[in-house]
Amino acid sequence: MTSSRPYLFRAIYDWIIDNGLTPYVLVNAEAPGAHVPEQHIEDGRIVLNISPRAVTGWHQDHEWLSFSARFSGVSREVSIPMHAVLAIYARENGKGMVFEKEEDSAPPPPPATPPPPTDGPKRGKPRLQVIK
Repeated sequence: MTSSRPYLFRAIYDWIIDNGLTPYVLVNAEAPGAHVPEQHIEDGRIVLNISPRAVTGWHQDHEWLSFSARFSGVSREVSIPMHAVLAIYARENGKGMVFEKEEDSAPPPPPATPPPPTDGPKRGKPRLQVIK
């Protein structure tokens, strides 16, 4: 079976955003393929604010998270393999999910280049539209 991590991550992310809170992600910065700002790594881990206001070019699929964000005023590209995501939680109350290490599946090999960030529409509240 495929990993449930990307599905659970997306669900918790949407839940946090829908409740008007700030999603933070805890990442194993030493995982193969993780590309994060080294100056912010502590004990091999990094916590990142992934709210729609803090990032641009958000992309998530079953294997990768990628986006651009500012660190100390400098824009940086970030790419994180899903297997390196350790937890996602709301900054304001700590509610979220910690992911267990998946023993059954090997992490995907890192691609030659991470997926390009997309400058698609900003995430917001869902809107219904009548189509005739």
